[in-house]
Amino acid sequence: MFTGFKFGIGLAGLARHMQHEWVILTNLFLLLTGFALLTRHFEKSQVPDEMPALLPDDWRGGLVLLAIVFVLSSFLDNIAAAMIGGAMARHVFRQVHIGYLAAIVAASNAGGAGSVVGDTTTTMMWIAGVSPLSVLEAYVGAGFALAVFGVPAALQQQRFSAIIKHPRRGLRIHWIRLSIVGAILLAAVGANVVANVKFPAMLDVIPVIGIAVWAVILAAAPLRRPDWEIMPETLKGSIFLLALVAAASMMPVEKLPVASWQTALSLGFVSAVFDNIPLTALALKQGGYDWGYLAYAVGFGGSMIWFGSSAGVALANMYPEAKSVGLWLRHGWYVPIAYVVGFFVMLSFVGWHPDRSSAGALCRDQAGELTRFRDAGDACAAPSPIGSESAPCGFRELRFVRIDGVARQGSAAR
Repeated sequence: MFTGFKFGIGLAGLARHMQHEWVILTNLFLLLTGFALLTRHFEKSQVPDEMPALLPDDWRGGLVLLAIVFVLSSFLDNIAAAMIGGAMARHVFRQVHIGYLAAIVAASNAGGAGSVVGDTTTTMMWIAGVSPLSVLEAYVGAGFALAVFGVPAALQQQRFSAIIKHPRRGLRIHWIRLSIVGAILLAAVGANVVANVKFPAMLDVIPVIGIAVWAVILAAAPLRRPDWEIMPETLKGSIFLLALVAAASMMPVEKLPVASWQTALSLGFVSAVFDNIPLTALALKQGGYDWGYLAYAVGFGGSMIWFGSSAGVALANMYPEAKSVGLWLRHGWYVPIAYVVGFFVMLSFVGWHPDRSSAGALCRDQAGELTRFRDAGDACAAPSPIGSESAPCGFRELRFVRIDGVARQGSAAR
């Protein structure tokens, strides 16, 4: 508290820092609590109870479920994908192994790594001018990683608690609850895309996506009552995650090593213990990365530890036994291995092609609109955290430009 913060020292510096972070923290809080209620709607729709009829009745059923989570996360928020996966697992297995929980989180994070709407970090890159096709190559590594961790996780789960072979009799899908789930997810995706494309500045001052999710939850409450009884436990887990994210935002990391594939590889391990949003912002500020590798590293890397991503913390709220770093690493040992294998598969088949252009940062033009900066060293009007000044827009001079705002674009989840 007394060693200084990015915006000052002592209590005043802490207050200014939290003022700078409140939107992302509020967004994350609203998403964690909102998606917890969404998960209960999904479970009560009885769709998860029907899954045994749709999945193979051996270890391949667990692998297919992980693949479903992977695909869902390519267009949904990865918190939602992980929690839906956790809900399905609870209904197709009598008990869920902690290693399989790690695999669900890994599948949700890997599935969003190659999509500009699947993860906060990839959305940041998109807004910064990185082509969605540049990020798409992350699926080469993510797909191989899914196979590497998915097979042992599915076999491990099958030995621990075999998949239920037949659904319960007399099941009836509750379509209204399922429609509410769809409406909440559509609101989250729609708010994310529309706000980023049409009103990016709004994301710095209003928790748009979280508000959209809760608006649908409250509007649909007269149709089907949300399961409010889960909120006390959900609040405890959500507040814990917010404390982790807030603490990570205070870490004094101001620059990264020189951009290279070795640096990108190491960022995946750093992402397991450090918030990947500021890591991505620093990388965009620095430039010179192959963005597909960066997306894969900071997106998938957080899966190695349960609190390394918000998807992991959200799933740990559903399964409290997962809140052990030792057990997570011991039983989810294949996740770090899958990360390394996927990375080097990308390196072998895709190659390292760093972006030497200036498409990696944003600044404001004279009219106050967000724009890609021009050649390194060009100046643009950029509001500074310590005053409204013009700052040069370039790889080396972005301390006062829009990069801090970029860190708040997209969904609030990792």
